[in-house]
Amino acid sequence: MFVKTGDKVKVISGKDKGKEGKVLKVLAKKDRVIVEGISIAKKHQKPSNSDPQGGIKDQEVAIHVSNVMLIDPSTNEPTRIGYQVVDGKKVRISKKTGQPIGKAEKTEKADK
Repeated sequence: MFVKTGDKVKVISGKDKGKEGKVLKVLAKKDRVIVEGISIAKKHQKPSNSDPQGGIKDQEVAIHVSNVMLIDPSTNEPTRIGYQVVDGKKVRISKKTGQPIGKAEKTEKADK
């Protein structure tokens, strides 16, 4: 899967098209992601020890991973993802800029 927890993504289809948010959880077996502030649904919650009030709560619902596009941290624009092996490790590469995305990018910035 091309997105990971903590990535910033843009929704490219559906009722929340055009919105951006951070990936909270990746459900790899179902090809779905939960994005912060996207696809909000109402959930009826019974009172419990942790939440004695209960009531109707807003909750993010999973959306299909094909409906989101990763945002390149260097340009803040949506981009497709490719993979390359760099120093024996598989690294995500932005198709627009050709720059690595994620942990490899952070280590390069730390070296400079």
